[in-house]
Amino acid sequence: MSDVVVEAESNEGVQPSRPRILVLSFSPIIRDPRVLRQISLLKPSADIISCGYGEAPDGVVEHIRIPAALKPWRSDHKKVAALLAARFHERLYFDSDRVKFVRDRIPVGSIDVVMANDVIAVPLALALRPTRGVHADLHEYAPRQGEDQLQWRLLVGPLMKWACRKYVTRANSVSTVAKGIAEEYARVYGIAEPAVVPNASAYDPRFEPTQVASPLRIVHAGAAGRGRRIEIMMDAVAKANEVRPGAATFDVVLVPGDQSYIDELTRKAKGIPGNAVKVIPPVAFDQIVPLLHGYDIGFYLCPPNNFNMRHALPNKLFEFVQARLAVVIGPSPEMQRIVTEHQFGLVTDGFDAASAADLLLKLTPEEVAEMKNASHTAAKTLSAEAVTQPWLDAVQRLTRVA
Repeated sequence: MSDVVVEAESNEGVQPSRPRILVLSFSPIIRDPRVLRQISLLKPSADIISCGYGEAPDGVVEHIRIPAALKPWRSDHKKVAALLAARFHERLYFDSDRVKFVRDRIPVGSIDVVMANDVIAVPLALALRPTRGVHADLHEYAPRQGEDQLQWRLLVGPLMKWACRKYVTRANSVSTVAKGIAEEYARVYGIAEPAVVPNASAYDPRFEPTQVASPLRIVHAGAAGRGRRIEIMMDAVAKANEVRPGAATFDVVLVPGDQSYIDELTRKAKGIPGNAVKVIPPVAFDQIVPLLHGYDIGFYLCPPNNFNMRHALPNKLFEFVQARLAVVIGPSPEMQRIVTEHQFGLVTDGFDAASAADLLLKLTPEEVAEMKNASHTAAKTLSAEAVTQPWLDAVQRLTRVA
C-alpha cells in the first residue's frame, strides 16, 4: 500500500498526521488474539502496519508478510545449535533471514512507534529506530518459558535472557499478561512497573447465564499441549461419575496441536463409561464464546510445570466469563486471585483428579447458578475493552506532541 502523504491546500485547520505504528509479531497474526486486540485498539487513532506470518489482519494500512519458510533461525539446525551453545546471540539473531527480511522492507526511522510482541521481537524493533519509541508487550516470562526442558534451558533460555538484558531494558515501556510475571521482569531485569494487560476477551452483550443442567455440563477449551495434562481433568469427571453416576458430562474442545496427544485423549474419552467425556471439534475464534455458553462450568487444572504455567492467566478464563459460566480451577495464583475476587468460581485443593472430583461432587445447582450470575456481573469489568487501556496509554505517551 502507498505511503505517500497528500498535503493539504492550506495550513489552516490542518489536522496533525496520524502516527504510523508497526505491530510486530513473529506469529500468524490473524490467529493471534492478543495481537489482533492491539490492532483493534490502536487503529482508530493511528495508521497500523502489521508484520508477521500469514495473511493481513483487518484494519491495517499495510501488512508485511514474513514467509513461513523463514520461521527457523537458519536452515542449518546444527549451525543454530552451535551458535546458541557458543552464546553468539547477536550473530544468530541479526544474521537470520527473517530479521533481514523485515529490515529490508522497513526503512530505519520510517515508523513512529513499534509495538513489539514477545521478547524476541524487541531487538528488531529497536534496530528499526522508530522516531517515537518502542512498547514491548512481553506476553509470558520468556527467560523461563521452557525451563522444564533441559535442551531449552541450555540453548534457548540464554538467548531470551540476552534479549531481555540487552534490549528489553531499552524499551520505552513494557507490558505483560499477569502480575506475577510483571513482578519477575521488574525483579530480575529492573524494568520499572511493567503494565499488566490480561488476555481478556471482548465483552459480549448477547449472553446471560443459562439454567443449570443435570448432569452438570462441564467444558474445557484450549491448545492440545501434552504439558497441560488434560487427561487429569478427564479423570476427575470420570471419578465424580463413579461416585455419583450422572453427576456431570465433560466436553473437551482442543485447538489443533500435538495430533498424537489429541488421538490419545480421544481414545481415553471413548473409554470412559456413559459417554460422559467427549473430545469435540474446535470452532473458529469468534465462535468460542457462543459454543461455551451452552455449558455450566468452565474447567481448567493448569499444572505448574514451569514458571509461566505457575503464573498462568489464560484467555480461556476470560472466555468462560464472557460465556457466563461458573469456573473450577486448580490453585494457580493468578487465576485464583481473579476467581476469588469476583466470586464466579471455586479452586481445588490441588492439581490432581481426586481433589477436583471431590469439589465437583460438592457443588449444588444453586451454587453453580450463583457463580454463573457472578460471571455475568463481572463480564464488563473483565472484558478486553476494560483491561487494554495500558496499551493505549503507553502509545499515547510516545506519540504525544511535546
